Amino acid sequence: MINEKNIGSSFDEFLAADGLLESVEEQAIKEIIADQIAQAMKDEGINKTTMAKRMKTSRQALDRLLDPENMGVTLHTMQRAAAAVGRKLTLQLS
Repeated sequence: MINEKNIGSSFDEFLAADGLLESVEEQAIKEIIADQIAQAMKDEGINKTTMAKRMKTSRQALDRLLDPENMGVTLHTMQRAAAAVGRKLTLQLS
């Protein structure tokens, strides 16, 4: 029979011990937002050129926003992207 009790620490505890938890969480949030914006663009039939025009930004800036690896995107840019696809960016502390 398998012992249901946890053995060792959780993955979050492992990442925290290595000082990586915060950056991993930030990366995951950025990836989720980029993915949701890309999906909204697809759902609305919006290409990158049109999206950049709606955001009043360059295509390169949009590419940075949609790049899950690029962490240099501001909250303001994410809000503009959400508005450009008829959505609202919401944040919550927990």
